[in-house]
Amino acid sequence: MGHHVRLDPGRLAAARDGRVALMLPGQDAGGSARAVARDLSRITGRPVTAGASGPSTGPASLAAAFREADRCLTALGALGRAGQGASSAELGFVGLLLGAVDDDGDADVSRFLSTTIGPVLEYDARRGTALVRTLEAYFGVGGSLARAAEQLHVHVNTVTQRLERVGQLLGADWQRPDRALEVQLALRLHRLRTPAG
Repeated sequence: MGHHVRLDPGRLAAARDGRVALMLPGQDAGGSARAVARDLSRITGRPVTAGASGPSTGPASLAAAFREADRCLTALGALGRAGQGASSAELGFVGLLLGAVDDDGDADVSRFLSTTIGPVLEYDARRGTALVRTLEAYFGVGGSLARAAEQLHVHVNTVTQRLERVGQLLGADWQRPDRALEVQLALRLHRLRTPAG
């Protein structure tokens, strides 16, 4: 069962099952989401994440705007941005792709994962290796071999060898900026679909 929370004369929020839908005036959905996340985090003493869409063009478009904001909220969580606010427009294709997980777009997500990092996932599954963890660590520390090795508790040569194997599986251009972005997004999606137990 939902309840309403009055934030100020221009903002109304409906909360249900830990998710909050906001009806906000104005054109800056992302700015409003950030303000709501900040204000509610301060009021509740806990991180509050706010996903936004819009502006809506009238009553008929409210349901679609709500679904878009909800997908944005899902995407923020998948991106590790809990406690922040953003609009679906600000997340761009990342938000659309991540939001598709909750919108019967799972087949598209599976295809994306398969074409982007599928060979690495299969190699890890067959051989019991840690190429995915190595890639996550490598990207997580900005591409530093030494820091990735430190995070993984292995020798830097081990990281180098694993990344060479990744290059054999994904192609020599996997570190090119556009490919690297796709690989990082695929890693995030994979982590979202297989949360640590």
